[in-house]
Amino acid sequence: MKLYRIYSTWLKERYGEKVYKLPINIPVTCPNRDGCLGKGGCIYCGGKGGGNETLSDQLSVTEQLEQNAPYIAKRYKAKKFIPFFQSFTNTYLSLDAFKAYIIEAGAYVGVVGIAIATRPDCIFEETLSFLKTYQDETGIDISIELGLQTANNQTLKKINRGHDVADYIEAAMLVKQYGLQLCTHVILDLPWDCEEDVIASAKTITAVQSDFVKCHALYIEKNTQLEMLYQQQKITLFNQDEYIKRCILFLSYLSPKVIIQRIIGRAPESDSVVTNWNTSWWKVKENLETEMKTNKRQQGDNFHKNHKKIRAKLSNIG
Repeated sequence: MKLYRIYSTWLKERYGEKVYKLPINIPVTCPNRDGCLGKGGCIYCGGKGGGNETLSDQLSVTEQLEQNAPYIAKRYKAKKFIPFFQSFTNTYLSLDAFKAYIIEAGAYVGVVGIAIATRPDCIFEETLSFLKTYQDETGIDISIELGLQTANNQTLKKINRGHDVADYIEAAMLVKQYGLQLCTHVILDLPWDCEEDVIASAKTITAVQSDFVKCHALYIEKNTQLEMLYQQQKITLFNQDEYIKRCILFLSYLSPKVIIQRIIGRAPESDSVVTNWNTSWWKVKENLETEMKTNKRQQGDNFHKNHKKIRAKLSNIG
């Protein structure tokens, strides 16, 4: 029984062999941190901007790839790679500087794709135009990773995202308009969200035709506003069973065409106060998949169910 579309399988189908993402860290920040749009950033964002396991941004892109690629190649027998510009907002810099980083990454041997993490309010047409041209000329797939996190605008305000759902939809549609791949990040167990919000997130991601999705549980990094709220007992985290329940619900309303890059995220113990209920990510994944198998659940269950109801209704009209 196929539970959900697995990213590693899709990579093998597309590129003919194993492909691994290699994290890249460049010296950028975020408009929601430096005062342009706000200060402090998202309440859960640590000092490394999501790139907890990246190398120093003082190393060139080539140097980072040269350090990471041989290890991955030896351990996993991978010869093809996707440099992933991971930390902070990677389109929040001058276009000339951005172009230079992308071209440098694409020049590395074995690169078949480039992934770029950014924010919905930092999607610019001149950037997308360059990426589209670069993709067409090199054959290297370009993927833009956007953080939606939730389709609940009130929750977005509480976590200080600095954008709303409409901003995400506009940015997502623009990325797709330029023929680039789109990956969307969601946090499925935000304390202020109910199950209807989880369903809305799945439907929103489906509606904009996101190619990929990354699912995260809410973990608490050190020295963040979220840690302060947690220590003051102003928020209560859901347990693992609730995350699994919400993740299965999310998957059931998600289009079966969407590829799941990650079913649960993680943060190093050294950087976090609480991560995944002090359970390894693979164990949570295993528990989730066991629950899906036991209850015969799979990605797109409710997506298909709704479409079948509509088609049946139409067939009876007239």
